[in-house]
Amino acid sequence: MKQAITSMILALTVAACAEQTLISPVEPVLVESFAAPPPGSDPNSCWGKDVTPAVIETVTQDILVQPAEVSSDGTVVSEPIYKRETRQAIVKERRELWFETPCQDKLTPDIIATLQRALKARGLYTGALSGQMDGPTRAAIRRFQVKEGLDSSILSLWAARKLGLVAIERS
Repeated sequence: MKQAITSMILALTVAACAEQTLISPVEPVLVESFAAPPPGSDPNSCWGKDVTPAVIETVTQDILVQPAEVSSDGTVVSEPIYKRETRQAIVKERRELWFETPCQDKLTPDIIATLQRALKARGLYTGALSGQMDGPTRAAIRRFQVKEGLDSSILSLWAARKLGLVAIERS
């Protein structure tokens, strides 16, 4: 009986571990905004906007309220008095970055499946070729673009061209 209970506990533990390995971490997905394009841009083009929030840090410092009192022979008569002050400081400014994107009407299921295939060939996408702009696809787009300095899950026109999805216009 004792061996049967031990075997059952072991089986449940293994099952729980196996179940845990199937769970994948969820990457944050940036929701695309269809706001007006940036000033001075072509009104027929489509744009994405990447907003990096400001980084604010709590800074604590000691401020001298009263300096030390020192006698003429150099001995300290009274210690200095400090006041501890805590304040918020911006460590990194908020940043808005506009970038051109393929327009939504051009992102057909066939184009999205081709995008997924191109990302899969580069080892950035592991899902099925569904033709849907889902979370795993956007996470793979982010992984591709972050290498070039754009930390966004919105497909940029630059990335679409680099992946062979959009023709490069000749000047």
